[in-house]
Amino acid sequence: MLSNSECHRPQLPRSLPGFDHIKRFWDPRHECYVAKILPGEFYVSGAGEIISTVLGSCVSACVRDPILRIGGMNHFMLPLHGGHSNVEWEGAPISSETRYGNWAMEYLINELLKAGAVRSRLEVKVFGGGQVLSNMTDVGAKNIHFVESYLSSEGMNVLASDLGGTNPRKVLYFSDTGKVLVKRITKVSNDTIASRERDYMRRIDKDIGDTAAGSIELFD
Repeated sequence: MLSNSECHRPQLPRSLPGFDHIKRFWDPRHECYVAKILPGEFYVSGAGEIISTVLGSCVSACVRDPILRIGGMNHFMLPLHGGHSNVEWEGAPISSETRYGNWAMEYLINELLKAGAVRSRLEVKVFGGGQVLSNMTDVGAKNIHFVESYLSSEGMNVLASDLGGTNPRKVLYFSDTGKVLVKRITKVSNDTIASRERDYMRRIDKDIGDTAAGSIELFD
């Protein structure tokens, strides 16, 4: 038997161009569709969707135009990259550039502007940057330094942040209202998040080399 929420479930809203690859599902608890993004991905919605991700040392910026109620979130793994890459990342059509903070921020902001947002109205909330890889250079701290420097230099309006620490975070961003729910993951049954980040780092290293990867050191 279907629950009341499922009986009244609205049709899945059409995604904006370029975001068809993002996994979306119905969340009966919040009675809303959720777009789940992985490292190197981002998503923009004008349909009141929740955007969700899980962060370790990575950082997500949630950016919204409060007048048009259009919002988006990215999920980047490393601070900076100076060039372009044609390597596919998690099947996304954009390329591997959005693994890096500088490209992830530019792509997100540009897509918001294309959707009608006004840059001077944009408000930002940032999360993540935990030191979850204890035997590796603190990538989280570098990501935090980057995003704080970027937002300051761009003169963007930062309303809230939850950065640093040693715990992973699950983030739910309500793209229309700007509300954010953050859950710090203090107990995990396995090494899934840290293992995933090590794997992604190794894949970056394999694809584009140690220098382009930002001098990240990995230890087994």
